[in-house]
Amino acid sequence: MKKLNNFLNILIGAFVGVFIGHGIYIYLDFKTHPDLYAMQSAPWYTSIFVYGAVALTVVLVAVVVKIIIRSCAGKG
Repeated sequence: MKKLNNFLNILIGAFVGVFIGHGIYIYLDFKTHPDLYAMQSAPWYTSIFVYGAVALTVVLVAVVVKIIIRSCAGKG
């Protein structure tokens, strides 16, 4: 159970880190090349929302699994 808990902690940290890194990269790229983003039909921050939705889904699933593990470990 401890290995699974450590894996879930790493998974949560990795997805949050990727989300933050992607957001910073897109923002800096937008500031450097605003004309490229002006040609797109979607706003420049759309991909940040997509990454955020995926990261939020993975983090929520991992937190639910952690809660289930904690509740099962408390009974045993």
